[in-house]
Amino acid sequence: MLIGLFVLSTILWLQAIIDIVKTTFKRKIYKIIWICIVFFFPIIGSLIYFNLKKRNKRRKFQPNFDKTQRPDRF
Repeated sequence: MLIGLFVLSTILWLQAIIDIVKTTFKRKIYKIIWICIVFFFPIIGSLIYFNLKKRNKRRKFQPNFDKTQRPDRF
């Protein structure tokens, strides 16, 4: 069981490092900071990174419910 936890935490850590390298940040220093955080605090840093990344992602589907632009059907 201990080996399984080690393998899962290693996969999470590697996935975080790969995602940080592939992601474009507004400033290059942010990428360096995230790599340092995830490198020195593998499990906690990876969880924080993925949690904050998910929270900051913009929604692609943004419906417009403005009634003035929709023609009346009845």
